[in-house]
Amino acid sequence: MYFPYLRGRQYELLALSELVDSKRLGKHVMPVIEPIKLSSTLINTLNSYIQNENEIAIIHNPQVGSFLKDLKDEKKSEISKKYEELLRNQLVIKAHIFNTSSQSELTQLKIKEFNKKDLMVICNNRDFIDLYSEEFSTESPRYSLIPDESVFRRKIKSNRILLDDKFEKQNRNTDYAEIDEPFSDDHLFYQDDEFIGFSDFSIVGDNFLEAGFAPYAVALHVVYFAEDKSLRIKHFVSDSNEDITNPAGKFYEALKKLNNWDMTHKMNTLGLKELLMHFKNETYPGLGTIKKLTIMHHIELIGQYLDEVE
Repeated sequence: MYFPYLRGRQYELLALSELVDSKRLGKHVMPVIEPIKLSSTLINTLNSYIQNENEIAIIHNPQVGSFLKDLKDEKKSEISKKYEELLRNQLVIKAHIFNTSSQSELTQLKIKEFNKKDLMVICNNRDFIDLYSEEFSTESPRYSLIPDESVFRRKIKSNRILLDDKFEKQNRNTDYAEIDEPFSDDHLFYQDDEFIGFSDFSIVGDNFLEAGFAPYAVALHVVYFAEDKSLRIKHFVSDSNEDITNPAGKFYEALKKLNNWDMTHKMNTLGLKELLMHFKNETYPGLGTIKKLTIMHHIELIGQYLDEVE
């Protein structure tokens, strides 16, 4: 089972919605959202998963962004009410990140009549392993996302999901030029390592930045299967990178490289198909849509693989 972990930016939510609405998600994929803000796009995404009868996990105590503040904003009371209603749906899996406030936050979930055994929990900080053991001494959560480290494996033994950031972040987009590198083999070996699933931050990475910026270069990050079925990632980077002008032209430069490469690496995913359609039509959808499509490609590709082998 694959649990792509996304931070709930606009383009990430749209990627998840389009995958499930187009029936491209795969039967063995459950997205995990750490929402950074309370938005209509978040509500629509949860609704899409409910309508398509697909499970999706939502973290009730995100550690980044303004989501918790938004929930208390009187101006957003209507959308907040809709969110609370959606949380009651059994297809929306409640998730919790262990932190210094976990005891009170888990108590609040209990008051709201959410059972601990139905939760997904994320424990990726050694300081909270003992608290995890204390909170789940009599029953295990449905899923426990943990790093692949012995200190976690020794104490967290049930329903373990391997959580790891696979994206090798570079300082500048130009630094990705010509790089073709290993991405992940967790889909091959997670069961051998006594995990019931695996999770990553797709082609975005764990590093969170609230605000974007105009890049000097446009980079497309595309994953693909090697001959041994391990996952690799190839980066396609624009050439005219002296300043921030003409992002559409930079996109076309990078996309031309991807189009040439795809001629010998045919992959049937909706995200890649739509990306290459922009090359054919010579259109520029914007940087957010570009990121959305490459995320869609990654998640669908893993879903295809798991549907074949599981």
